[in-house]
Amino acid sequence: MAWNEPGGDKDPWGNQGGRRGQEGPPDLDKVIRDMQRRFSSLFGGGKGGNGGGGGNGAAFGLVFAGVLAVWLASGFYQVDEAERGVVMQFGDYAETTMPGLHWHMPWPIETVETVNVASIDEYEYKTEMLTRDENIVSIAISVQYRRADPQAFLFNVRNPEMTLEDVTDSAVREVVGKNTMDFVLGEGREEITNRTRELVQSTLETYGTGIEITSVNLQDANFPRPVQPAVQDAIKAREDKERFELEAQAYANDVVPRARGQAARRIEAAEAYKQEVIANAEGQTARFTALLREYKKAPGVTRERLFLETMEQILGSTNKVLVSADGSGNLMVLPLQEMLKNAGMMGSGSDSTESSPTNSSTPSTEERDRESARDRGARR
Repeated sequence: MAWNEPGGDKDPWGNQGGRRGQEGPPDLDKVIRDMQRRFSSLFGGGKGGNGGGGGNGAAFGLVFAGVLAVWLASGFYQVDEAERGVVMQFGDYAETTMPGLHWHMPWPIETVETVNVASIDEYEYKTEMLTRDENIVSIAISVQYRRADPQAFLFNVRNPEMTLEDVTDSAVREVVGKNTMDFVLGEGREEITNRTRELVQSTLETYGTGIEITSVNLQDANFPRPVQPAVQDAIKAREDKERFELEAQAYANDVVPRARGQAARRIEAAEAYKQEVIANAEGQTARFTALLREYKKAPGVTRERLFLETMEQILGSTNKVLVSADGSGNLMVLPLQEMLKNAGMMGSGSDSTESSPTNSSTPSTEERDRESARDRGARR
């Protein structure tokens, strides 16, 4: 039966017949006194009279003073030379202390967190990623850093080291993804490390992590292991191509200047030949003009002189044999060429008898040639 039905004699507060009892709430002073007695009994106090209560109070004061001294002494802390102390009051930043002995309000009012700002920590990162020309490269990079700002390191980011890892991954992928495979594996290693360091540092400063990047080292940049043999062959072929190009360039540098020199020399020789021919032609023209003037003055004499000069040129370059005939019909052959050769070999010390026939016969022959030439000229 419900308590509020007619005839009910109970209610939720324990009153009979629908009325509250006469008992009120418990006495608060009595509860406090009971708690004090229980606390005093922990330190050996009894339930006696005034003397026992005074002894318990003195013991309690000594204990309280000792606990207070220990609590206050716990506020002393030491900060090493490479560290900085960050004091937090009820979890909020209060101040940053320098190396040395310091004191703060003990826990739970203030707490101290020491941060090493001088030590250099290292984070290594390895991954595979795509380059701009859609080739896969394996990258191993090492990042060295230190905690430069203790306050920012402790309060701005929940996990600064994990943030550093994420930022490094993003920066490396951005730098490698904007360059070709040959650039990453070849001459671009230094540029990649510098660009990665700049991106990581600027991103960490934007987040306010308090971390300073000291160096970034590209430890390895290579192809994935399964394709390394094929890639090494391709690299060797590229190196051979570069070597052949250098050899061809060296050959061209050697041949082209010499060919140009020969061409210039031949051009100069042709120009000299041209000037020589022109000069010879002009000289011959001038000589012919002068000869024409002399011919007009004395035609016979000029013709004879021309004939003799022409015969001199012809006979001077050919082998000559003189044949003489006496009145009896006998022919005498004089091998002048052989005689001249023998005379030249013997030199100036040759016998006078050998040279006399030649000397005696040569003028007579020349005279006969002149006479015959005069006769032919007269006939003409």
